[in-house]
Amino acid sequence: MEPDILARFRVRLEADLAALDAEDALGAEGQKVVELDQCAVGRLSRMDALQGQAMAKATQARRAASRTRIRAALARIEAGEFGYCAECGEEIAPKRLELDPAVPTCISCARG
Repeated sequence: MEPDILARFRVRLEADLAALDAEDALGAEGQKVVELDQCAVGRLSRMDALQGQAMAKATQARRAASRTRIRAALARIEAGEFGYCAECGEEIAPKRLELDPAVPTCISCARG
């Protein structure tokens, strides 16, 4: 892959990583422990808070998985393996990489 195209993908991946970090900072409040205080908060309000906490934790887990995929893609760029399928070694279609530069496999391997 050409160096200017690789540089463009690197910039995009690094921007995606920074965006995930910013989203983590915003979502930290929703992941805090829900205190049990029956006098201050009713049972239904507490259930809503627990549901919100669970959703915030699930969102954070998805961001962590995305962060892992992005860091792996950046490592593939450094190793000179970016753009090639991690399963079969064939070149990944450029349009597939444009949609998601962190994708590690070609469409054939992704289908199974």
